This record gives sequence, C-alpha cells and structure tokens, in this order.
Amino acid sequence: MVVQKEKPTVGIVIAAAGRGTRAGQGCQKAYRRLKGDTVINRVLKLFRAWNTQYPIVVVHHIDDSSLVDACIDRDDSIYTTTGGAERQESVLSGLRFLSTLESPPSHVFIHDAARPFAPPSLLDRIMDSIVKDPSVGVIPAIPVSDTLKRVDSNGLITETVSRESLFRAQTPQAFELVTILDVHERVAASSSSTNYTDDASLCEEAGFPVRIVLGDSQNIKLTYSVDFEEAEQRLRSNSLARSTVPDVRVGHGYDTHRLVPGVEIILCGVKIPHKSSLLGHSDADVGFHALTNAFLGTIGAEDIGSHFSPNDPRWKGASSDMFLQHAANLVAQAGATITHCDVSFICEAPRISIHRDAMRDSVSRIIGLDRSRVSVKAGTNERNGFVGREEGILAIATVTAVFP
Repeated sequence: MVVQKEKPTVGIVIAAAGRGTRAGQGCQKAYRRLKGDTVINRVLKLFRAWNTQYPIVVVHHIDDSSLVDACIDRDDSIYTTTGGAERQESVLSGLRFLSTLESPPSHVFIHDAARPFAPPSLLDRIMDSIVKDPSVGVIPAIPVSDTLKRVDSNGLITETVSRESLFRAQTPQAFELVTILDVHERVAASSSSTNYTDDASLCEEAGFPVRIVLGDSQNIKLTYSVDFEEAEQRLRSNSLARSTVPDVRVGHGYDTHRLVPGVEIILCGVKIPHKSSLLGHSDADVGFHALTNAFLGTIGAEDIGSHFSPNDPRWKGASSDMFLQHAANLVAQAGATITHCDVSFICEAPRISIHRDAMRDSVSRIIGLDRSRVSVKAGTNERNGFVGREEGILAIATVTAVFP
C-alpha cells in the first residue's frame, strides 16, 4: 500500500522591524506608499492572492504598533508582533509566534517587508521544492551576470572574482518550522556577534542543506529612493499597458527533439507516460523551448541556446520551466505585458488533447498569465517525415506582447 505524504502547510513571517530610512521621506520604507498603497500592505496582498488561508506574522519595531495597524488590511489570519534590534532577533520573534498557534504550520516562508513584487509563480516554485523534499530549505536566487571586482580601501582593483556558481539571494526563504526555529534559538543562546543578512546563512553554518530555485527579476528589494522611483514607474507602466495597446509585438519560436527509448516525455512541464523519451541536454521539453524562443523573439533577443548553452553542465537535466521564466523576466524588464501564448505540437503520439488543460495550467502558473490566454494544440504529420516515423516531436509557439 502506498502511503500518501501529507502536503506541507505554510506560515509566513514578514520581517518589518528594521529602521531602514535610506529610502527617504523620514519613515521606515515598509510604510512608504507606492501608487496609493503602502509597501507592507502590497506584500500582504501578494501572499493573500497566492493563498487566502496561510497565517501571516508581521514582525515590526516596538515603536511602530500604531503605524503598522494603520498601514495594513487585516484578516483573521494576519498577526503582528514586535521584533528586536537585529534581523535574526525579529525573525526569531515571528517564528516563535507561529509555533504557538493552535495548529502550527509545518513550514515557514520568511520574507523581506521591502519586496512587494514577488510573483505567484515564484512562490509556486518554492512550494514545489518543499513538496518534493520537505526537509531541505529553499531560497530563490538569480545567477550573477555582471563581472565582479574586489577592490582595496583606495578603490583600486585587486582581483577579478569568478562569477561561476554565484547567485544573488532573494526572499521568501522557506524551511521546516521546527528546524529554522531551532537554528535561530541556538544562535540567540550563543555569544556569537555575527549579524546574519539572511536565514539561509544560519542553516548553512548549522549544517542544514539549502537549495536554490530560480528567482525572479521582478522581486526587487526597495532600499533607496531611486528604487521607489523605479517601482512607481513600473506600476504606472503596468497600468498603461493594461489600458492601452500602443505597441503590439509577436514572437515566434520553433524547436524539435529526437525520440529515444524511454518511459515518459515532458511537454510544457507535464510528465506523460510514453514508450519513448525526448533526447536533450536539459529535460528536452520541446514545448517550453519553443515558447522560450517566442518570448525572446518579442524583445529581439538571441535564442534559447545563447542564454542556456547546451554545452554548459549547469543545465544538464535542468527543468525547462527555468528557461521559460528567464525569458518571461526579460520581457517584463523590457516593460512589456504578455497577453497571449500559443503552442502547437506536431507528433504522431502521444495524444496531446487529454493533457492539454494540464499544459495550459503549467504555462499559466509559470508566467503568471490567465489560462484563458494560453492555447495548446496538436496535429500529426500524416506519417510523413521524421515526425511521421515517430523519430521526433516538433513544437511551434507564438507569443503576443504589448509594450507601453
């Protein structure tokens, strides 16, 4: 008999006890307003849009009790508590609060109050990692693309640092509640003066495994005044893109992979039992590869191989949703709004129609587009050519993007 694992439950800790006034206006940045709403309330709304039930604990400065009450929209599962002088003290306060609930969650997402743009697809990736391996912590991170330099006190370069295997960490960072609570308690009880800048670093020091999932370029941290100016511009651009259609661009993508003996294939993120598998350096998801090229086409970018080389060992066996999310992020950075995606498969088998809705859901979840704007179709090649001989599968994709 197969024993079903219980699905992890999640609580959310929002770290908002800092005195971060570098953003200007003389107040903590979490309480500044962006297009009429406070940053902290936007953070709460993004988690509530993702899940309406999970408990959320806002950890604020002891002097900000009245301010936080005035700046957030509460519901029965949103709580507040006070934090400490350092970030880890504040996070510990939130973890302790979660652990005292009548039904404590199995896991916790720890998020910066100054990150109001984390998309649902990012939260889904973190949750998927927890479901797959509940005992391993997970953080979102973005590969470092800039050349890194180490300098001395006079500003002179002393070394060029290899960016190989370097990533920029983001939040939310997710862990088993009992594990991360124990790690924080041990740090609090020690005489260590280390000021940890994120929670993964505590786990690393304690020897607990933490893995990364692909972060999101939209998930910026608001720190300086210029960050708020850029955030206001982004919100204005998004509103304009939704209300007008001044610049519509269409990208096309094509991909094909060879079929080899196997037991399943992956198409648009959906695993399908089959007598063959698709051959490729990554997971060979021909649907996502064609879509990725179509996304890149809307901004005139180079093709998927230029961004994720088949000769790079980092992408060996990689899940192609990383590639699609990367391309979608680039389109968003260009200021565009994706309005429609279409994927057509040409194959003799498997039968696509019975998996069509699952594929639409998969695409919709990754790029944050309503399923009604995602199309998946298929046709045979009438037994002609390599497709007709069932030697491979071909996919053609079209993406429509609206630019302000």
